[in-house]
Amino acid sequence: MRKVIFMDNKFIITIGRQFGSGGHDIGKKIADSFGIDFYDKELISLASKESGFSENVFEKADEAPSNSFLYSLVIGSNPMSSLFFRNDDLLTNDKLFSIQSKVIKNIARKNSCVIVGRCSDYILRDEENLTRIYFHADNDFRVKRIMELYNLSEKEAQNSITKADKKRNNYYNYYTGNEWTDLKNYDIIINTSKIGIDKSVKIVTDYIKMKN
Repeated sequence: MRKVIFMDNKFIITIGRQFGSGGHDIGKKIADSFGIDFYDKELISLASKESGFSENVFEKADEAPSNSFLYSLVIGSNPMSSLFFRNDDLLTNDKLFSIQSKVIKNIARKNSCVIVGRCSDYILRDEENLTRIYFHADNDFRVKRIMELYNLSEKEAQNSITKADKKRNNYYNYYTGNEWTDLKNYDIIINTSKIGIDKSVKIVTDYIKMKN
């Protein structure tokens, strides 16, 4: 049974995370502890509903910089797409980022929440009571975790980590103009390989309670 902590003030938590550091799981546990909404891949579904485009379009562009044009399914997957863009237009990652940013801002205006990735710390930088967190971990810890989670070999896990981190880093740098790993972008930085998932959750929840 989860312990729900009721808070009087609305607050927002954004999470940046190295692949394999446990950021997603920690964010979910934090949200459960406070009894607030949690958004990660859920943002893809919400952006799809907001725009009328297929979720597959957003999945292809998820946390990817604008280095290619997305022809796929712009018209074919959704006959209503022509109402948004002319047939001779291209749906770019930039346009998808703009749609998703609008969704993130709408979420943050309504209720307390935890939002993972997608430059949410930058998009919501002007919001009151925002706490920006970055989770990282030693490479061995991440490799072992990815091997177990996805049933991969050590080499496959290492390749996945390298590709995912590069993708997230390029995405963040492209849309914010800032360095993904710059400590100035965050209020809390935690090495999860040193203290584990549950203690990371406790550090953040204790901080939010003191802050509020």
